Amino acid sequence: MIPVFSIVGSKSNVGKTRVLCNIIRELRSRGYRVGTIKHDVHGFDIDHPGKDTWLHAQAGANVVTISSSKKMAIIEQLEEEYSLEDVINKINNVDIIITEGYKAENKPKLEVFRKEIAEKLCSKDDELFGIITDTPFNKTIPQFDFSQTKEIVDLIEEKFLKTNNN
Repeated sequence: MIPVFSIVGSKSNVGKTRVLCNIIRELRSRGYRVGTIKHDVHGFDIDHPGKDTWLHAQAGANVVTISSSKKMAIIEQLEEEYSLEDVINKINNVDIIITEGYKAENKPKLEVFRKEIAEKLCSKDDELFGIITDTPFNKTIPQFDFSQTKEIVDLIEEKFLKTNNN
C-alpha cells in the first residue's frame, strides 16, 4: 500500500499549495517519487476547444488519453465523482501520495493554519499528525512554522516512508 496523507485547511488562500509544493521539492531531493491528488469542488478543464483530445471528447469518447515520451494524461467523463480510494487506486509507481483538500476523508492530516485567515482548525486532534501555523496551539501535536520544510518532511518521512520500507 502506498502511504497517503492530506494537506488541509479550513479556508482558501491559507497556503496549502505553497506548503505542498515545498514538501514535494524536499521529498524529491531525498529521492522519493511523489504523487498528488488535488480535490476540486468547482470542476475543472484541462482540455481546450479545438485540440485533438477535445475533439475526441466532443465526438463522444468516454475516456481520452494523451501520451508522449514525457507525460500522459487521461481525461475521463464521469457520471459521479470517484471516491478518494478509487482515485488513489489509479496511481502507481510512487512512494507516497499527498492530497490537497479532502478534509472530510479519513486520511491522516497535516493542517495549514493562518490566524488572519481562519478562526480555528478544521481537523479533529485525532486526525492530525502535524500543524503548520503562524500561531502556536496548546496541543501535543507537532507544530511547525512555514519555514520549517525540512523538519516537516523529517516527520513525514518518519511517519509514512521509513515504516513503509521496513
